[in-house]
Amino acid sequence: MSIKVQSKDVADIENILTLNPKIKPHASLVPSSETKVNKKHWKRNQDKKCNSCDPLLNNFDDVKHTTLSERGALREANRCLKCADAPCQKSCPTQLDVKSFIGSIATKNFYGAAKAIFSDNPLGLTCGMVCPTSDLCVGSCNLYASEEGAINIGGLQHFATDIFMQMKIPQVRPPHIVADDESYATKVALIGCGPASVSCATFLARLGYKNLTIFEKEKFIGGLSSSEIPQYRLPIEVVQYEIELMKDLGVKIENERKLSMSDITIQKLKNEKYGAIFVGIGLPNPKRVHPFENLTEEMGFFTSKDFLPKVSLASKPGMCKCTGKALPQLSGNVIVLGAGDTAFDCATSALRCGASRVYVVFRKGFTNIRAVPEEMELAREEKCEFLPFLGPHEVHLKNGRVSAITFFRTEVNEEGEFVEDYEQTMKLRANYIICAFGSGLYDEDVKAALAPLNFNKYGLPDLNVKTMETTVPGIFCGGDIAGVAETTVEAVNDGKTAAWHMHKYIQAQHGKEVSRIPELPKFYTPIDEVDISVELCGMKFVNPFGLASATPCTSSAMIRRAFEAGWGFAVTKTFSLDKDIVTNVSPRIIRGSTSGHNYGPGQGAFLNIELISEKTAAYWCQSVSELKKDFPDKILIASIMCSYNSKDWTELAKMAELAGADALELNLSCPHGMGERGMGLACGQDPVLVRNICRWVREATKIPFFAKLTPNVTNIVDIAKAAQEGNADGVTATNTLSGLMGLKGNGDPWPGVGNEKRTTYGGVSGNAIRPVALRAVSAIARALPGFPILATGGIDSAESSMQFLSCGASVLQICSAIQNQDFTVVDDYITGLKALLYLESMGLKGWDGQSPPTPRHQKGKILTAKSVLGKHLPSFGHYQKERQDLISEEKKKVTLEMIERNMTSEPRPIAIQNGIPKVQDIVGKTVHKIGTYGQLDNSQQVVALIDEEMCINCGKCYMTCNDSGYQAITFDSETHLAHVTEDCTGCTLCVSVCPIIDCIQMVPRTTPYIPKRGISLGQAVC
Repeated sequence: MSIKVQSKDVADIENILTLNPKIKPHASLVPSSETKVNKKHWKRNQDKKCNSCDPLLNNFDDVKHTTLSERGALREANRCLKCADAPCQKSCPTQLDVKSFIGSIATKNFYGAAKAIFSDNPLGLTCGMVCPTSDLCVGSCNLYASEEGAINIGGLQHFATDIFMQMKIPQVRPPHIVADDESYATKVALIGCGPASVSCATFLARLGYKNLTIFEKEKFIGGLSSSEIPQYRLPIEVVQYEIELMKDLGVKIENERKLSMSDITIQKLKNEKYGAIFVGIGLPNPKRVHPFENLTEEMGFFTSKDFLPKVSLASKPGMCKCTGKALPQLSGNVIVLGAGDTAFDCATSALRCGASRVYVVFRKGFTNIRAVPEEMELAREEKCEFLPFLGPHEVHLKNGRVSAITFFRTEVNEEGEFVEDYEQTMKLRANYIICAFGSGLYDEDVKAALAPLNFNKYGLPDLNVKTMETTVPGIFCGGDIAGVAETTVEAVNDGKTAAWHMHKYIQAQHGKEVSRIPELPKFYTPIDEVDISVELCGMKFVNPFGLASATPCTSSAMIRRAFEAGWGFAVTKTFSLDKDIVTNVSPRIIRGSTSGHNYGPGQGAFLNIELISEKTAAYWCQSVSELKKDFPDKILIASIMCSYNSKDWTELAKMAELAGADALELNLSCPHGMGERGMGLACGQDPVLVRNICRWVREATKIPFFAKLTPNVTNIVDIAKAAQEGNADGVTATNTLSGLMGLKGNGDPWPGVGNEKRTTYGGVSGNAIRPVALRAVSAIARALPGFPILATGGIDSAESSMQFLSCGASVLQICSAIQNQDFTVVDDYITGLKALLYLESMGLKGWDGQSPPTPRHQKGKILTAKSVLGKHLPSFGHYQKERQDLISEEKKKVTLEMIERNMTSEPRPIAIQNGIPKVQDIVGKTVHKIGTYGQLDNSQQVVALIDEEMCINCGKCYMTCNDSGYQAITFDSETHLAHVTEDCTGCTLCVSVCPIIDCIQMVPRTTPYIPKRGISLGQAVC
């Protein structure tokens, strides 16, 4: 009988391992003729030889290049440098605090990001989708100077505001806004419900105005955002949502109210006692130039003002309860005239209306195209053709319909002007022509209704472009009609600017002055009202976030700036008696190596060999007195250190208490330098010494004190118990972890001091030690229930803060995150913690903190087609073509009526199911779930499940399962789709390395788990 060889894989496993990586023994050789065939099978991007577009008829799914999934958003946000005096902000018309909102995304505080965005731009979601960012914020990004390129700011803005939209939380007026006098009851009219008016009304409502009415001529709301920006760039639900946010503040909208001598006029509104008026009607009339004056839609001619609204009405579900909502039926060749964003919207929309081929024709060259690169690139990808240097001359008709168009060649003369060369002509066949030559204010009825406004040489109202006020006091304009804005975001800023100056005007009419510097209220929701104060040891912390005794507290002036920024407490840099004063070496604080070759902010760890404060005890005691006088509501904890000497500890503790410190922190844990002097770590590793030091301080003082513990011990709980026995009021867990961060290529340590390049073991801090700190906090909380814990060690977000609170900490000390950024991160932590507490009370199904359930997506774009599900079709090669064909056939059959019939809307806002928890309610809530291994139930098993629709076919799950797991994932050689077999043991390695969030999920095992023992139990060992 042959004995089975245990150390070789069986045949089934060998088959699984066929595609597992192997080290190449020699160079690879494949003939180019074969590679040309092979690459077609794997190709994901478009074939450059393809000359026809993908079938797009009736397909209005998202096509934006900037769209991001949560994974993409987190990666992109963490690339951002969050620069000082960030130029991206200076290039945004609404002055968005770009680095702030991106910083919040990086910490998964999506509410904080949305709050920052909506504070400056009430249409922040719209602008995140349609802003020409390459010409604005992105164009000024400092990372343009690096190889990896600028940040996708628009995509990040879209992502954060979209997540907030899913939270279904209303906007409310900030409670600190006092608007109880009659001036705030002034009637204000806004004409037109487009971006400028919505922005203006929102800011006026935030300021406290209660009688705001928008008059809109159409049956639908949103202005050009609804009628002229295609659904695949700006979904109608986004426009409607932002208007709902405005209506949350009490703004009213009256539809089918037109600026006309027969309805609304400026004079009538003034007669009706409207105290201020804002005109934001856009430019309603298309420019019609030769040779298109007498052409009609029946002939195959559209202006953009005709064409795009028809497309929108027929493709935007719920936009309007109108009749006759049908897409324009195009076919054959479509010629689009113009080179602005609108022209390219017409071109890509024409493909979705049945055009076989679209030509975008313009008078100037490619270097003069007015459209932003994002728009032009989309049209190029969809196989629109571009024809520059052509001016229309004659339209040819056949049987009363457009059949062709003749162009003259245009050239630049010596004066730099584009002129037509009549000797050079081109004739193009055309079934339809769409003219996108812009628009203006040509309707005499509208102009008459605007009386008594004056008009400039461009036929637009005369106004002050810095205040948006017209020549008639109290009448303001914004958006296209004002002649300044060329984009949605600039229209929004017109409304924002006008709102402040309307406020000044109205208040002046009531004899009141307002600040010379604009003070527009920020975006505010019920989340911002959540109480995150904490009471601990008789002290009230306004919030649980404080500065750790480290570099952010190098000086008391820095603590002052931190308090002004909003930090709830601070622990001074550790100081000693004069006889123990120190002098630091340099270099001494370095980036960690735990997060790979990551340069810049976002370091996962730091290592330092810095000692305690170089400043004297007298300096710190005077500083404590000054800070407590100026910030009585802030908690200030003095960090002190002595050797094992009763007299020294007594003297220093009394000095700090006399100075007015709220509490003391006894530094018994500094892992480098001080231990050699018999201080810090030398005291904190021995329970007896810790117990005695605590007793000495307790006898000397009456204020609370906390022993700062070191993780560099066998059992930190023993040290915590010793502190408790010494009558300490609590502990701080933990200080840095002793380590050696790395060596240079020549073997020199880093940091290396002096010519000799000598070093010592330093303190490792940051995210790298978070697991150690969480273990310490939870272990102490389990062993000493109710014993106060101040946590420190890798806290860099509200999310990680919740982890420490749940493990038993009451307040949180932060250092490395500030070293990565600056004191302003506290605002992110405060809004993030409030949001987490509020969302917990809402009971949102499937949410993980601020992250909603992950929808099926590819490249961040949600999969809407059901016809591809279960077909095992990856997104490359001929499989991709099959997917596109299936999607195309499905889209052809879907009508707007079908979509509207199936539309469901959840209530907004969602009612709170439970009371909003306090911070104290969170403290220690997870501790009961942490125990011994023996308490874990091995009868409740899970297995991995891979979602093929989200899989990007990288095979990372397959490789880790093969070489680090259980060979339980197959990998198809043709489709590169991974499949989990029945051999899965639920180890979860695959989930850990998968690059796509929730592509692999662990689900309950439906069959009994029977471990493979290799050799049966009880069988003799040979």
